[in-house]
Amino acid sequence: MKKTLLFVIVLRALLCTSFAQTTLGTPAIKNYTHNEYNAGSEIWDIKQDKNGILYFANDEGLLTFDGSYWKIYPLPNKSAIKSVAIDQRGRVYVGGQDEVGYFFPNDAGILKYHSLKQLLPQKAKQFADIWDIVIHNDEVFFRTIECIFELKNNTIRTFDAPGGWMLLSQAGGRLFAHDKDIGLVTFKDSRWQACVQQPTTGLRITGITEFSKDTLLLTTRKNGLFIMEGTSLIKKATLTDGTLLTDLVNFVQKIGSDRYAIGTSAKGLIIIDGKGKLIEQFSNNQGLQNNNVHGILLDNNHNLWLGLENGLDFINYNTSVKNIYPNRENLVKSNAVSIFNNKLFIGTSNGLYAVPIGAQQKDISTATGTFTEIPNTKGQVLSLTQINGRLLAGHQDGVLQIDNNQAKLITPGPGAWMVKAFPASQDIIAGTYTGFQLLKYNNNGFSFEGRLDGIYESLGNLALDNRNFVWATHPYRGIFKVQLSQDRKKIVGYTQYTQKSGLPSALNNHVYFIKNKVIAATEKGVYEYNTTEGDFIRSACYKPIFNRDKVEFLTEDSKGNIWFISNQRVGVIDFGKRSANLPYKVIYFPELAGQTVRGSEYIYPHDMENIFVGSNNGVFHLNYRQYVSSENKLNVLLTTVKAIAEKDSLIFGGYFVKNNRLAQAQNTQQVVSLSNHWNSFHFEYTSTLFAQKSNEEFSYKLIGFDKDWSQWSVKTEKDYTNLPYGKYTFSVKARNNLGAASAPVNYTFIVEPAWYQTIWAYFLYLLIIVYVIYVGVKTQQKRFALHQQRHEEEQKRLSYLHSLELDRNDKEIIALKNEKLEAELTYKNKELATLTMQMVDRGKLLLNIKDELMALIKKLNIADASYQFRSVFKLLSDTEKSDDDWDNFALYFDQVHNNFLTTMKSKFPGLSSTDLKLCAYLRLNLSSKEIAQLLNISLKGVEISRYRVRKKLQLSTEINLYDFLIEVTK
Repeated sequence: MKKTLLFVIVLRALLCTSFAQTTLGTPAIKNYTHNEYNAGSEIWDIKQDKNGILYFANDEGLLTFDGSYWKIYPLPNKSAIKSVAIDQRGRVYVGGQDEVGYFFPNDAGILKYHSLKQLLPQKAKQFADIWDIVIHNDEVFFRTIECIFELKNNTIRTFDAPGGWMLLSQAGGRLFAHDKDIGLVTFKDSRWQACVQQPTTGLRITGITEFSKDTLLLTTRKNGLFIMEGTSLIKKATLTDGTLLTDLVNFVQKIGSDRYAIGTSAKGLIIIDGKGKLIEQFSNNQGLQNNNVHGILLDNNHNLWLGLENGLDFINYNTSVKNIYPNRENLVKSNAVSIFNNKLFIGTSNGLYAVPIGAQQKDISTATGTFTEIPNTKGQVLSLTQINGRLLAGHQDGVLQIDNNQAKLITPGPGAWMVKAFPASQDIIAGTYTGFQLLKYNNNGFSFEGRLDGIYESLGNLALDNRNFVWATHPYRGIFKVQLSQDRKKIVGYTQYTQKSGLPSALNNHVYFIKNKVIAATEKGVYEYNTTEGDFIRSACYKPIFNRDKVEFLTEDSKGNIWFISNQRVGVIDFGKRSANLPYKVIYFPELAGQTVRGSEYIYPHDMENIFVGSNNGVFHLNYRQYVSSENKLNVLLTTVKAIAEKDSLIFGGYFVKNNRLAQAQNTQQVVSLSNHWNSFHFEYTSTLFAQKSNEEFSYKLIGFDKDWSQWSVKTEKDYTNLPYGKYTFSVKARNNLGAASAPVNYTFIVEPAWYQTIWAYFLYLLIIVYVIYVGVKTQQKRFALHQQRHEEEQKRLSYLHSLELDRNDKEIIALKNEKLEAELTYKNKELATLTMQMVDRGKLLLNIKDELMALIKKLNIADASYQFRSVFKLLSDTEKSDDDWDNFALYFDQVHNNFLTTMKSKFPGLSSTDLKLCAYLRLNLSSKEIAQLLNISLKGVEISRYRVRKKLQLSTEINLYDFLIEVTK
C-alpha cells in the first residue's frame, strides 16, 4: 500500500514535467502499410505463436506474417476480425460478425478455418463483432457487446450483458470484464462477480495489467489510471488539460519488469516505469504512421508491434542500435561526438548540442534527458577533441573551446577541421581550410600562436606519428607529410604522396596513426607507409579484410579494436575474438549500412557499450557488448512448399502437426508422396527474428540431390526442377552477421517413379531382357548353325571349286597333252601326208619312168627291148611292190589314227593287205586317182577294190564308206 501511495505522489510530481524528457536513444521503427501486407488498413489485435509467426486481426480476415511473406485468411462470411488468441495447441481463435471459430493447419500444414458457430445456442447465433478473445484456464472466452461466449469441453455457454460488455481481459491469473451497468467483474465459480468495493459503472475501463505482486494497473478511457489492490481502487494522478492520460486511452500492457505501455487514440504509445516516469513516447514525431494505437504485442524477442488505425509498425525495442536525435525538430547531419564532464556532446551541421548523463550510466542511449544547444556554436561543427581536460570543437568559424555550456572562439579563422595534441607537449596543431595553425595550452586554456606558413591547402584529416611528423590529407591532392621546426612555429619541409608514391590515387585518401603505423585509407584498400623506401605499399595486414574495397574511415578504440567504414558499411576488427585461423574477427553491422555521412564518415568508440556513428539524421548509438551477446535465438521456418506442373499445387503450408498439436519437426508418418508428373518444386523459407532481417542469410541443401550446402544468401526461396524419382529432404538453416547459425529445418517428400520406373516395370523389363537374351541366344545359335552350315557349304563349294580347279587343271593338262598330241598328230599327219605324197610322187615317177622307157623303146624300135630292159622293169616293179614304204606308212598311220589298221584287221579279219591299204587311203580322204597311183592300179581297179571292201565290211549302199571308217576307231 505504501508503494502504491508513493507511486501516486511521485506520478503527480513528475508527470507534468516528465514528458519533456524521454530516453535519448530511439529504437528504429519499421512501417508496414496496407499496400505492403495487401489487406485492410486497420490492425486491431496482434498475437504470436511458438514458431514466431505473427497473427493480426484485420478487417479482411486473419493476416499472418512470417518475416518474409504475408498471407490473408478470410472468414467464410468475409466479416472483419477484431481480436485473435492462440492456445497451447496452436489453435488460432478468431471471430467476426455472426461467425466464431479457429484456424488450425491440416495434415499438409495448411491453415484451415474450423467454425464453432454450430455450438452456439440458436438465440445467440446472430451477433456483432467479437472485440476480445481471452484464453483462461483452458477455456476460451469471446466478447461481443451483447454477450460473452465461454468455450469449454467443446460446449459454448453464453453470458448476456446487462448493459453492454466493454472489456474482457486477463491479469494476475484472473479474468475480468467490464459492463456499463454493473461495472468491473471477475469470473469466479463459473459466474461473473463484483470484484471491487467502489462503484465502477461510470468508468470506461480499457485495460488491466499486472503492476506489482498483489496489485493491478487499470486504465480508463478518459479518467486516467487506477491501482487495484485487493478489492480497492485507488485513483492515479491525472495529467492536466492536453496531456496524455485524459486523451482516450485504449489499453495498458506490462512490457518489462518496470515498463508499462499505454496505447492512446491521439498521442501514440506511451511507456512509463513503475514510478510514473515517462520513459519513451512513440507517435508521428518519432516515426509512427498513426497515433491511434489499437493493439500491441511484445514479441518473443521483446520487440514491439503496434496495430494502428492505419497500418502496422514494428519498434525494434530490444535493440543494440538506436538513434539519438540532438534536435528532434530539425533532423540534421551529425558527425562529431564526445562524452565530456558527464555530458553527451553532439556536433551537427547547425550547432553543438549537449545533454547531461549520469556518471554511472552504462548504456547512454537508455538515459533520459533533453538536449540543449550550446550558445555561440551555430553553424557546422566539424570535430570534437578532448585535450588536457578541455573540450575543443573544430567549427566552420575556427577552433572553439567549450566550458560550462559556453563556447569561446580561440582562433581567428578560417574554419578548422580538427585539432591534434603533440605527445608530452603543450603544443596543439589545427588543420584548417587554408593550412595549419598552432595553439598552446596553459592553465587558463588555449591560446592562438599563429598560422604555419609553407602550405596553403585545406587539410581536413590529421595524424601525428611517433617521430612528431604531421600527416594530413587533401581530398584531391593526396597525403602530406610535414616536418616542423624545433619550436613547431615553422614548416621545415613537406613531402606530397600521390599515385607516384605507391598510392592508388591522389583522391579521397585518409591518413591515421594506428598500432604505431601510418595508415592510409584509400579508394582501393588500405596502404601503409614504408619507412625504408619512403613510400606507400599495400598493407598485408588489412588486405584479407578489405582487399581493394573503398575504405572511408578507420579508428582504434581503447581495447585495440579497429572500427571502420568501408563502402558505406560499418564494421569492427575485433581482436578479442578469433575467426578460423585469424587472430581477429571482422563483424559488420547491416543495420548501419548506407546510414553514414558520405564524405564525412565518423565513428566515436567511447567504450564497448557506447559506440557512436555519425549519420545524416542525428547519430546512431551501438551497444556493442549487448550486440555480440544477444540471446535472441536464431530460427528458420519453412513456410511454403509447392509442387509445380501445369499449375502450382501447395503441398505444405508451413506448419508441422503431430497429435493434433503444432510441432517443431515433420511427422515421419506424414511424408507426402507425389506422382512423377509433379517433379518440380518451389520452397519458401524465412526467419522470425524480425529485428535482424538485414543480418540474416540462408543456406539450403536438397538431401538426395545436392552434394553440399549452398552458399549463404539473403534469398528466401529456391526452385528445383525435373527431379528424378526418389526420396528427398529439403534442409535450410539461417545465420546472422555474428556467425551464429540456427539448427536446420527439414521437410521430406517423395517423388514416385513413373509407371515405367516401378518395381513391376523393372520386373517386366527383366523378363523382357531375359526373353531378349533367350531370343538372342537362340538367334545366335541359329545364326551360328546357319553360319556353320554356310561354312560347311562354303567349304564344300570351295572343295568343289577346288576339285573343279583340279579338273580344270587336269583338263588343261589333258588339253595341253591333247594339244601336244594333236600337234604330234598334226606333225605325224604331216609326215604321213608327206610320206604318202612321196609314195604318190614316187609312183608317179616310176610310172613316168616306165612310160618314158616304153615310149623310148617304141620310138627306137629296139628289138627285144622287153628282154633287154627286163631288169629295169623288174627293178621298177620291185620298187613299186616294195613293202618297206607300206610298213613305214602303216606304223605312222596307226600312231596317228588310234591303231586304225590294227583295229580294222581285228574287227574284219577278212580284209586283205590291199583292202587295208585301200581303207587307210580312204581314211586319209585321198582321191581315187591318188589311191590308184599308190596301189599301182587303174581307177576302175580302185572302184572295184572299193566295192570289194564294202562287201567285206557288209556295208549297205546308204552308208558312206568314209564315214564308217571314221567311226570305227572312235
